[in-house]
Amino acid sequence: MEPISGPVDYLPIVLQTLLALGFVGFTLSLAAWVGPKLRGRKKDENFECGIEQQGNARSPFSVKYLLIAILFVLFDVEVIFLYPWAVNFKTLGLVGFVEMVVFVVFVLAGLFYVLRKGVMRFE
Repeated sequence: MEPISGPVDYLPIVLQTLLALGFVGFTLSLAAWVGPKLRGRKKDENFECGIEQQGNARSPFSVKYLLIAILFVLFDVEVIFLYPWAVNFKTLGLVGFVEMVVFVVFVLAGLFYVLRKGVMRFE
């Protein structure tokens, strides 16, 4: 019979967490205290990739880009489910094959629905 675990068994985890948080806090405090504190108009300017800022960062853009990204992630995750099935193809037998055919039919139905709605069409 194994002994029942108690709160004392979690002491190493609590100590490691406190040590990690203490290290992070110490490092950030040291960097803020020792680091340079130069301020100025040129220093506080936005800078990204060596390109000067142009226009407003809040300008609207087409929601189509967001839809394409979401659809890519959706179909990418669905395709990931094909890998374990392919690895265990022989052991799953006919039932596994039928289930995967149903899954692929649903994925293709979703793809055709998206194409029919015109989500992938850009003007």
